Amino acid sequence: MTTSVAIVTGASSGIGRATALRLIRDFSAIVLVARSGEKLREAGQEIEAGGATPLALDLDLAAPDAADEVVKATLNRFGRIDALVNIAGSVPGIDLLEMTDQQWDSGLALKFHGARRLTIRAWDALKASQGAVVFTSGNAAVLPRAGAAAVGTINAAIEALAKAFAERGIDDGVQVNCVSPGAIMTGRRLAMLEKAAAARQVDVETAKAGFLRQAGIKRFGTAEEIADLIAFAVSPPARWMTGTVLRMDGGKIRTV
Repeated sequence: MTTSVAIVTGASSGIGRATALRLIRDFSAIVLVARSGEKLREAGQEIEAGGATPLALDLDLAAPDAADEVVKATLNRFGRIDALVNIAGSVPGIDLLEMTDQQWDSGLALKFHGARRLTIRAWDALKASQGAVVFTSGNAAVLPRAGAAAVGTINAAIEALAKAFAERGIDDGVQVNCVSPGAIMTGRRLAMLEKAAAARQVDVETAKAGFLRQAGIKRFGTAEEIADLIAFAVSPPARWMTGTVLRMDGGKIRTV
C-alpha cells in the first residue's frame, strides 16, 4: 500500500533528479515530471532500484493543461499527494535590452506559471494529507543584474508566490516554503561558466575560481546537498516553518 507520495518536477536532471532520489528515504512513491523522456525513464529506474514506486510523466509544465494531467495521473495511481517540489524551469540569461517578449513569456510559462498551476491543482489533495510544498528560486531574486534580468525577476516572483501560498496554507494545513539553492554545480551552471570563460578568453577552471572568489565561498555546492535541504523542508521536523525562503548565501543558510 502506498503511504506517502511526493511529486518532483524537473526530475530528469540536476537538483530535480537528486531531490527525487533523496526523497525515496521518506516517501514510498515518487512522481517524476520532466520533458526529457529518456533521462526521465532512467531516473524512474533509479527510484525503483532504491525501493520506492516511480511514476514518470513526460510533460511540459509550460502547457496550461499539464498540471491537471500530473495531478490526475498521481491520484489515479496512488490516491494521495503528500509533497510537491517545484523545481522545473530554467530562465534564459539574456540582457534586459535584448530579451524578447517571447523569451520573457517562455521563462514565465514554465518556472512561474507551471509551478503556480501545479500547486493550485494539487492543493485539495495536499489539504487532505496536510502536506508540504517547496518552490525553488535563486539568489538573483535579491541580486538582479541587467545582463540576466529575467532570472532575477522571475525568481523574485517565485518567492513572492511561495509566501502567498504559505499564507493560505496556514488556514488549510499546507506547509509552503521556498529554497534558493545558490552556487550549485549543475550542468546548466557549467555551461554558463564555459560561456563566461570563452567571453573572457580564459579556461573554465579560471572562470570557476573567479566566480568562487566573487561569491566569497570555497567551493560550489552539489545537487545532492540541496536535495537534503529540500527533504528537510518537506519533513515532519520542519512543520513549524512556513512562508520561509531558505537561501544559500556565502555557504550559509539564511532565512527570509
